[in-house]
Formats: sequence, C-alpha cells, structure tokens
Amino acid sequence: MGNDANTTVLVLGASTKPDRYSYKAIVKLQQHKHRTLAVGNATGMVGDVAISKEMPSNEPIHTITLYLSAANQEAYIPSILAMKPQRIIFNPGAENAAFMQQAQHQGIATLNACTLVMLATGQF
Repeated sequence: MGNDANTTVLVLGASTKPDRYSYKAIVKLQQHKHRTLAVGNATGMVGDVAISKEMPSNEPIHTITLYLSAANQEAYIPSILAMKPQRIIFNPGAENAAFMQQAQHQGIATLNACTLVMLATGQF
C-alpha cells in the first residue's frame, strides 16, 4: 500500500498507555503519515490523535486494525461491517475466525498480523 497520506486507518481498542501495542501503533501510523482515527473505552490523546468512545460515522476507512479480544469485538462488528473497510487487521490476541469469515463474505480483506511489524517491514 505504501505511505499514502490519504489512507485512513482506524485503531480499535486504542489506549493512552504507552506500553500498549495499540498506543505504539497509533504513534507509528502517524510517523508513516497515515490519517489515524482511534476508538477505545476511554477518551484521551496519543500524540495528535484523539481517542473517541464512539465509532466514526460517514468516514471512509481503508483499514481497521483491531486490538480487542474476540469477545470485546462483538459490540463493534455491525459498525465495522457497515463501514465497509478495505481490510481488517487482527493483531495478536484479536484473532476471531468467525468475524474474519463474516468480513470476507462481504469482500473485506482480513489478516492475522501485527500492525507494528507490517509498518516496520514496509508491508502495511
């Protein structure tokens, strides 16, 4: 995909704690010039990115990167599918075969991968 500044990425399961992988992903996405949105269970800031408790609406999302366990994804699945992102990245700990299958049936690319590794190796 390359460093496309027009690419909007939603980090779902975002945290303001610097030791969390979702926090690190937001920082790295910013460094790679991706437009970054973040949703978590508490509001706050990571760099220039505001974490919201609400899913964005009327926002074209290219990639959703998940940092939520399968159980915690359930409430978001209808919103995620309605957004019709081009792909969903299931980070380690977020693997969810049933949801992956649902997304694939709607033409959404899915992968079990680590956003941080993908960014570091130019595969994002």
